Amino acid sequence: MKLSEQLQLLDRLNDLILRKGTGNYLSLSTRLAVSPRQVYYLLDALEDLGAEIAYCKIRQSYYYVNEGGLDFSGLVLSSKNGS
Repeated sequence: MKLSEQLQLLDRLNDLILRKGTGNYLSLSTRLAVSPRQVYYLLDALEDLGAEIAYCKIRQSYYYVNEGGLDFSGLVLSSKNGS
């Protein structure tokens, strides 16, 4: 997977977490079109970037312990010429 694709996935995951609309890891893997194992890798990557993430069983969603999330706006790369 290319770096730009990973950043786009992290940005999408960040958005879902901010909206508290991730669902459980299985539904999240479907939303992101990745394997359930990849969901855990993505969550770990966000935590490596300094995010504290928890899971709410009642809402069935991941959320940031400290509100705010991460800003990927300057990092998400668009592919040139479709590559």
